[in-house]
Amino acid sequence: MKVMKTISRNLITGILILLSMGELVSSCNDYLDIEPPSLVSPESYLVDGDQLGAYTIRYYSANFTSINNLYGGDNATDNSTTRSSNNRYLKGEWKVPASGGEWSFSDIYPLNYFINDVEKKYAEGQISGNDAAIRHYIGEGYFLRAYQYFYRLRKLGDFPIIKTVLPDNLDSLSEASKRMPRNEVARFILNDLDHAVSLMSNNPDGGKARLTKSAALVLKARVALFEASWEKYFAGTAFVPNGNGWPGAQKDYNKGYQFPSGSAKAEVNFFLDQAIDASQQIADNVKLTPNSGIIQESEADVNDYNDMFSVKDPSKFEEVFFYRPYDRDLGSYVDWFHHIYYGYARGYTHQFEQSFLMKNGLPIYAAGSGYAGDDRIGDTKVNRDDRWRLFMKAPGEKKTYINTPSPEYFSATPNIYSDDVKYSSATGYIIGKGFSHDLKNQDLGKDETAPIYFRAAEAYLTYIEAYYMRHGQLDAKAANYWKALRRRANVDEDFQKTIDATDMNEEAKNDWGAYSAGKLLTDKTLYNIRRERRCELIGEGFRYDDLIRWRALEQLNGFQIEGCKIWGPMIEDYKQAFGVDFSKLLVYGKSAKENTISSPSLSLYTRPYQVAESGLYYNGLFWTMAHYLSPIAINHFLITAPDGATISDSPIYQNPGWPTEANVSAEE
Repeated sequence: MKVMKTISRNLITGILILLSMGELVSSCNDYLDIEPPSLVSPESYLVDGDQLGAYTIRYYSANFTSINNLYGGDNATDNSTTRSSNNRYLKGEWKVPASGGEWSFSDIYPLNYFINDVEKKYAEGQISGNDAAIRHYIGEGYFLRAYQYFYRLRKLGDFPIIKTVLPDNLDSLSEASKRMPRNEVARFILNDLDHAVSLMSNNPDGGKARLTKSAALVLKARVALFEASWEKYFAGTAFVPNGNGWPGAQKDYNKGYQFPSGSAKAEVNFFLDQAIDASQQIADNVKLTPNSGIIQESEADVNDYNDMFSVKDPSKFEEVFFYRPYDRDLGSYVDWFHHIYYGYARGYTHQFEQSFLMKNGLPIYAAGSGYAGDDRIGDTKVNRDDRWRLFMKAPGEKKTYINTPSPEYFSATPNIYSDDVKYSSATGYIIGKGFSHDLKNQDLGKDETAPIYFRAAEAYLTYIEAYYMRHGQLDAKAANYWKALRRRANVDEDFQKTIDATDMNEEAKNDWGAYSAGKLLTDKTLYNIRRERRCELIGEGFRYDDLIRWRALEQLNGFQIEGCKIWGPMIEDYKQAFGVDFSKLLVYGKSAKENTISSPSLSLYTRPYQVAESGLYYNGLFWTMAHYLSPIAINHFLITAPDGATISDSPIYQNPGWPTEANVSAEE
């Protein structure tokens, strides 16, 4: 599919050459990790609409290419896992880097140049072409810069706000390295997105394969909710401006900082109001894609909700605002389906399975829920929330039936382990969101399944959470949005029924989001709002960002992630399928090299991290407070210090709990 009908391949190639020339030049601008503007784009360039569109689309790849960072982004959480985890859950393993890290301006700087240069030319009437298209591409520049800054906000918190092209000298670049309080960064992002919303169209050339106005509104709501949540749950700590021990206060330029809204609490409310306003603009006007409830097994079976995530072109679905099409020439091809076709050594967790409601709206542990148990993977789908039924693939279900001489089925005995990681599932609960039934998409390098980056359901969820956080109750809109989400999932719309049946001690066993600041939530409504988000966004990569903004990780102290109940009645399926050889497939109690699965003496459920006692995560997952933010690499302090050596004289300050020494781990 062509993303832009009017952009030639030669034009795109020329842009890439010009941009790569800039990347070859370095000077004292290394202080901000940027390239000189004169080589990024010559004065004679960016003078017609097609050139603007080609310039911004080049920066799509920096943000939207890796589907593994999208649909796979739930890994190393309580939602899904591989056979390993992330060193953020180990004390002493995550260390301050000597160089590199998240402190980077390489994709921000050329967007600054684009915005500054194009807006000036546009105001002076120097850009030819369709006016609506020109305005849209300028809006894309603001969107993309906001997206880059949101990434830095999530990873680093306080960050320099740089809006212009800087002169190539030490004083200017060091001055620009001053970290602004994180709420100011968030406000800057929202301002950029306001510009994007005012300029962008919902019908650009290229359709929803290009960023849209609606996508900008969804992102604005996402940013505002993230920052409001962070500032609420980290209130009074070193992780927010003016909190106890906030490192920004050590620098003259941040001393005596005052919140624009007047107080820390008012700042939280400002962001919640922004989230409410942006999200309702979407939720009031866009309907959710219908769900037939059918688990498709033939081309005659129709389920738009499932297809929305697993087709080549999801633009026909009103709920979708932006997706990435298959286009090898533009670097936007992926092989997600090729990998999850066999499992990709990853899977949903037992903890995730336990969180989904029954169709009658009851938690699985509640009296009268009708839960069929988890002795076998298929049992977990009986009378269950359709989001689990549709997007987790169970043994015996039809795998492919399009462009195949004969249908394939998922094995009756899930392959928990394989020497080739592609051919295992890690937990037995196979990831199914984005799973195509077309066998052609399984071919490496030819997967045309389009990942969705922005859709309306997120706005529904944002409104519900933001409104409840702001007002301590739900209004009619929030209630209607919540009912619509549950109705689409074929779950009883009466969310109060769920709230009344919720036992937080039971939920805490399986849901990290049952906590904030190390304490179990007592507000069952707020918890169920979090649960709804967890289930609706299954497999879409939101989970870790949600957990950190809720400050929901401090209770981890040896937490063991589990998969399916392989050592229950399911083991009989392996014995029947493999006979006496089943024990050669499921090996435990031997060497780390020989073991393929955890011992039944540890749990009836497979434990991916306890296959070998020598594994890094054998003793479970732990949390260190400093890990909520990433450390800043030491070279950034050195190159901004006046003498190039005295770190304390740099305008940059380190994040809470992290030392200013390379290869040293965070403090407790």
